[in-house]
Amino acid sequence: MRKTVVALLTAALLAGCQQVNTTQGGAVGATRTQKMSKLLSSEQVDQMAAAAYSETLGKARQKGVLLPASDPTVQRVKAIANRLIPQTAVFRPDAPQWRWEVNVERNPQLNAYCMAGGKIMFFTGIIERLQLSDDEIAQIMGHEISHALREHSRERMSEEYNKQLGLRGISIAASLLGGGKYDDVTNAALGIGSQAYDVALALPNSRTHESEADMMGLELAARAGYNPQAAVTLWQKMAAASRGAPPEFLSTHPSSQTRIAELQAKIPAVQGLYEAARRNAPAKKSKG
Repeated sequence: MRKTVVALLTAALLAGCQQVNTTQGGAVGATRTQKMSKLLSSEQVDQMAAAAYSETLGKARQKGVLLPASDPTVQRVKAIANRLIPQTAVFRPDAPQWRWEVNVERNPQLNAYCMAGGKIMFFTGIIERLQLSDDEIAQIMGHEISHALREHSRERMSEEYNKQLGLRGISIAASLLGGGKYDDVTNAALGIGSQAYDVALALPNSRTHESEADMMGLELAARAGYNPQAAVTLWQKMAAASRGAPPEFLSTHPSSQTRIAELQAKIPAVQGLYEAARRNAPAKKSKG
């Protein structure tokens, strides 16, 4: 009976998933196969993201914290985005044509994000408190854009769907194996199943997403002519500002030390791209 229950649960989980790869590998080799729910399309996630982003902008305007397009910080961030966005074609040929939006919010938090479909938001806190150079802003932006390119939001939503399906299966299995009684054994099985999922699957997958976005962002920035060494100085600044962070094992983000080591290992793969971009950049007109 145990084998039958396990087989049925496995079949149910596999039926709800499909194996995909949302991007091409690029120079950094972003080729991990992803599991996506068949019930959740890219278009649906993009629509949800667009609605959430619009709501966020509305609230920021009401509070008076959404910086106007004329603000120097907004112009600076948009100029960097204008160099990065065309480079997304190396991973996804369709991405440069997305409905990109770039905004900056007056907020002291060390944060920035790019929602599905290309909805970018930077907080002034991360730029001002870390005193970021353009090269370092490009590393953050490339990282956040890469989350959208790889559809990490959709992947996490698919994982949550599978988690709920799996926990429902554990409940049924525990009940059947316990003689049909939903008792303390069933509750214990659900608790263990949820904890095991969070530690063994959900958190490592989130760290995988972060590492993936790091290396893809490194390539996007290099192709746009931003120094890849800035990824190292950025995370050194982040490490100094993030004392007391949780242990890597129980965190959805890699430790700063891990990030720096991984990025340093990838820099040689993109250094030539950066140098080529610099050689091919239009010469700046001198004043006078």
